[in-house]
Amino acid sequence: MLGALGLDPAEERAYRAVISGYRSDADAIAAAAGVGRTEVMATLSTLLAKGLVTRTDGWYAAAPPDVLLGPMLVKGQAELEQARAAVSQLADEYRGGARRRDSARLVDVVTGAEAIRHQLLSMQREAREEVVWFCRKAPIAMTSPENDEEAAALARGVRYRAVFETALLEQPGELAEVVDSIRAGLVGRSLPTLPVRLAIADRSIALCPLVTDDATGEPTAALVMESSLLSALVALFESYWERAIPLRIDDDAGGADVPLTPDERQLLSLLLAGISDKAIATQLRVSQRTVQRRLQELMQRADAQSRMHLAWRINELGWLADDARWLSPR
Repeated sequence: MLGALGLDPAEERAYRAVISGYRSDADAIAAAAGVGRTEVMATLSTLLAKGLVTRTDGWYAAAPPDVLLGPMLVKGQAELEQARAAVSQLADEYRGGARRRDSARLVDVVTGAEAIRHQLLSMQREAREEVVWFCRKAPIAMTSPENDEEAAALARGVRYRAVFETALLEQPGELAEVVDSIRAGLVGRSLPTLPVRLAIADRSIALCPLVTDDATGEPTAALVMESSLLSALVALFESYWERAIPLRIDDDAGGADVPLTPDERQLLSLLLAGISDKAIATQLRVSQRTVQRRLQELMQRADAQSRMHLAWRINELGWLADDARWLSPR
């Protein structure tokens, strides 16, 4: 889970073991991490070099995660912003006519909502391996119910991955549509904001709008064929995908050792995805007060003092980690 911050699985296990033990010796950390003493000593040396733990007279203690990991998050965000700026610059160059294209153009412009919708449907109809999406609020060409090709593509084995803006999931009816898609096979994740709207099919063609949300007139989009620009768009999607929160909505109750009902698992997944109490209540068909009461009960069971602390405890306790679709795409 902390791989985006430069920690490999062994380092993360050891770091969590140090945090949970407050002050521990190497033997206790090795036991908690489930590895041998020799292996954990090498890992602890790496954590010491990174400044994530301290050692005094053979006892190890963790440095505050928010103080040391925070700058790593800022660095990662800066890299994402650089990628976003690069994509915007390329789009500006295209619109300004800075790049001359021959008859085998690698980028074309699609004008009008209907034409963009037709292209989106065509990309899915012709897809053979995978379709990925950035889904932002206020779609400019096609809403979820209008996507007639998704179900057919999923049925023939095409993989679907989508990152949804939290604001989109808050809109009436959208969360239910996403739930239906995930149950059909789509792998969904969520982030508070996304840089652009984007669709990529088989890593060989992409469609990316060229206008801002507040633009007037007919929308336009860039249809990008195989090129360095397409590679940049694929990399942009993957970087956001790695940082997004998985949406866990299945009705199965998970492993026997996970003390959660299906509704509780879905409630926690939507909480981690940043969905509001109101939208969660609508999806679960209960009142907001019921959602808040259930969250309070879960906080007590997890020994969490706040919702943010609850999110940390969910991962520590492994309450959602048994689902393969929570951990990774198909």
